[in-house]
Amino acid sequence: MRARIYQPARNAMQSGQGKTKLWVLDFVPASHRDIDPLMGWTSSSDTQSQVRLRFESKEAAVAYAEANGIDAVVQEPKPRSHNIRPGGYGENFATQRRMPWTH
Repeated sequence: MRARIYQPARNAMQSGQGKTKLWVLDFVPASHRDIDPLMGWTSSSDTQSQVRLRFESKEAAVAYAEANGIDAVVQEPKPRSHNIRPGGYGENFATQRRMPWTH
């Protein structure tokens, strides 16, 4: 069994960081998906691809994988860039602006 351990990225539709603190262990699909000719749904005989385990820390996920004989690859999260313009949106309406602001 192969798996990957990673920390999920935040939801692109939200600004919050919910569900990004946990580490996830996902199994790699062992077989390809088949398309049902009648309904068009996809199915697979591999039930491990439906399993997603969540852990409080990376070490806990790695320890679980080693204890159960799972060949796991750890993917480190990319650091989040904090390129926020100083002042932000409120600066557009400041009274001490040098030039008038228009749309």
